[in-house]
Amino acid sequence: MHRQRLRALQTWGAAMAAAAAGLAGPAIGQTGPGLPPQPANVVSLSATATMELTMDWLTVVFSTQREGTDAAAVQSQLRQALDAALTEARKAARPGEVLVRTGGFALHPRYAQKGSISGWQGHAELVIEGRDTTTIAQMMGRVQTLTIGRVSWSLSREAREKVEGEVTAQAIARFRTRADAVSRQFGMSGYTIREVSVAGNEPGGPPVVMMRAQAARSSAEESLPVEAGKAQVTATVSGTVQMK
Repeated sequence: MHRQRLRALQTWGAAMAAAAAGLAGPAIGQTGPGLPPQPANVVSLSATATMELTMDWLTVVFSTQREGTDAAAVQSQLRQALDAALTEARKAARPGEVLVRTGGFALHPRYAQKGSISGWQGHAELVIEGRDTTTIAQMMGRVQTLTIGRVSWSLSREAREKVEGEVTAQAIARFRTRADAVSRQFGMSGYTIREVSVAGNEPGGPPVVMMRAQAARSSAEESLPVEAGKAQVTATVSGTVQMK
């Protein structure tokens, strides 16, 4: 009787162990019905191509400030200064070459120590930009009612789009060349692309000339010197390939 009970317990223990193994499921990396095959011989790669261009888009921001105890008077002074600058700038405006637009226009109260309004301070901006850099440089000397706050260079949209296709093609070619070389280094005969993405940059230039009111004054016929820098148009191709 004792031996029969021992055998029954051993049989029950074996059955429970088998059931537990069944509930545990397949091991990590194991394949089976309903499970996607695990990728093998997959490598991640990236390649970049860059082209350097001379920036061709000049942006000049003119600005002025006014202060006073009366808000309407300060606003009127800002409008007069901005209107005079606009009248001068519009003489040179040409679609696609020299663009003229107003920038920020704001009026803020100034507060005394006790919290009451002691005065008003206003700020107005005029923006002249375009690819006719010679004319814009001349306007920098002719606008007299505003001062130069910021000068910056960048690439025009047309210049960037003109080379984006070529740069992207170079990056793709480098990606394919690298994928082929890596596959052969691993002893494979070739590869297939699993996934790939193409990204580009948004080139531009930081402000290259900073001027204050004292330095910005010049005669009406004097053209202030400006010189464009370089910008880079970059394309990056990244993704994974299946070596075979």
